[in-house]
Amino acid sequence: MSVKIHTIALLLLSVYLCCQLSAARRASRRRPCCVQVTSRNMSAEVVGETYREQAAGSPCVKAIIFHTNDGPLCADPIAQWVMDRKLC
Repeated sequence: MSVKIHTIALLLLSVYLCCQLSAARRASRRRPCCVQVTSRNMSAEVVGETYREQAAGSPCVKAIIFHTNDGPLCADPIAQWVMDRKLC
């Protein structure tokens, strides 16, 4: 093969690898999502007044995410304690 073909092949390989690394970095920066929720009353575990709503989208399920000392708590948005907590 000629030098020109080698150069083009290396350039294409570099572009491909760069795109793959960029996609991997974007994927690693995404927030983890809830794949299951609890309807059990966990209000005593919740720290602070803030929460985040998560929409359903595979593999994530619809959830309300509260903060606890042990990390995020994925709660069922239609659980009564969650609706009460959101109104506060």
